[in-house]
Amino acid sequence: MGWHEVLWIGRILVLMQLVHGVVGWGKDGHYAVCKIAEAYLTEDALVTVKELLPDSAGGELASVCSWADDIKWYYKWHWTSPLHYVDTPDFKCNYQYCRDCHDSAGHKDSCVTGAIFNYTKQHFSAYQGYDPQLKYNLTEALMFLAHFVGDVHQPLHVGFTGDLGGNTITVRWYHRKTNLHHVWDTMIIDSAVKTFYGSDLAIMIQTIQRNITDAWSNDISSWEYCEYNQTVCPNLYASESVRLACTFAYRNATPGSTLEDDYFLSRLPIVEKRLAQGGIRLAAVLNRIFASEVKIARA
Repeated sequence: MGWHEVLWIGRILVLMQLVHGVVGWGKDGHYAVCKIAEAYLTEDALVTVKELLPDSAGGELASVCSWADDIKWYYKWHWTSPLHYVDTPDFKCNYQYCRDCHDSAGHKDSCVTGAIFNYTKQHFSAYQGYDPQLKYNLTEALMFLAHFVGDVHQPLHVGFTGDLGGNTITVRWYHRKTNLHHVWDTMIIDSAVKTFYGSDLAIMIQTIQRNITDAWSNDISSWEYCEYNQTVCPNLYASESVRLACTFAYRNATPGSTLEDDYFLSRLPIVEKRLAQGGIRLAAVLNRIFASEVKIARA
């Protein structure tokens, strides 16, 4: 590797530390959400999803669920950075679309909930045939939608404006210096995989799936439900996340604090349930979208 390549990588690493909301869930979290969703897709939805996926996915939605994070570092994709989160007023512990869904320059609808509405609408318009003149890249729209549904379920992706969703709250995760946002993106999941699941993410996903069919089986229909027969309801997901951020993420996590077993063990169930909800809801949205295509084709 030449000096120019080393310098370029160094600049990218510095940039990654400065940009708000570097990732949603980490790669493992996004993989888990999409792997859970795959198991709940209808046959028709699964066929359509596989048709839309790029060849590099190998027919697996989970393999491309971090794509939206990977591309942010390229100039042509910088505009997507605000789409991974929505900041809310400090300490209000509530979310309102009209008040909160904008980027730092004030552009409305430029936030994670706006993105979910947009990419759902792109698919819905295409498969309902409302406007055949519109030419969307439905492969990209699918990968964005899958990613952003995961993001909105991470509580600190609907955190406070003043600390950039926990990004500016420096803490220690056991002996490692980090920030609160990163704890929820990655470190709780990493610690759980190593501590309880034999360093095997697949075992963690299987455990969450068992909880869905056992402990949470009575909750699935309420997780899938959207009022007014909507295809997707990200405002509900965001409202849940900011409440969880206030109740669990921010609590006992002041700047300079050390987060250890008490924090980890009490927050892990929240993380695992949000991964489950994200997966179930992503599947429900895709099932609704692609069921429309089947009905039209058979009409």
